[in-house]
Amino acid sequence: MSENTATAATPEAGDATAAPQTDAVTTDGAATTNAAPTNAAATDGAAAPGAGDAATSAGGVSKAMIADIEEAMKDVVDPELGINVVDLGLVYGVHVDDENVATLDMTLTSAACPLTDVIEDQARQALTTGPGGGLVNDIRINWVWLPPWGPDKITDEGRDQLRSLGFNV
Repeated sequence: MSENTATAATPEAGDATAAPQTDAVTTDGAATTNAAPTNAAATDGAAAPGAGDAATSAGGVSKAMIADIEEAMKDVVDPELGINVVDLGLVYGVHVDDENVATLDMTLTSAACPLTDVIEDQARQALTTGPGGGLVNDIRINWVWLPPWGPDKITDEGRDQLRSLGFNV
């Protein structure tokens, strides 16, 4: 079974070269420690218990579910390729805190990509706006570079989309 992780701890916001040290929960409920971020989009379709239903934190704040956030992130499109960031395998992990703030562990196809602001703006639009104010109150993107992105992270749907654009993947 592929892991779908929810990240519990991330490195300092300015540390773009370090992989986050995480405590993760897999889709089957097993806990792992210090797991590297995994491709959140490359799941086997199994949903975490209660996925799709909003959880409520101790403070009474309704928390978005990881599966809902991943689905909404499919509206975020890589400006150069025209394929969504989930199917490209750029979303490595998602964590929602008790204040309903989502932290996304993401990477890019290249560390030199100048379009991080565009992707961050699209992610904020996809997750914080809409009926009822959106899925989450705010987002943070933790740009990670380890493990490095590669074509192996692209989902089958992403490969089909790239082939329709003339790419040989």
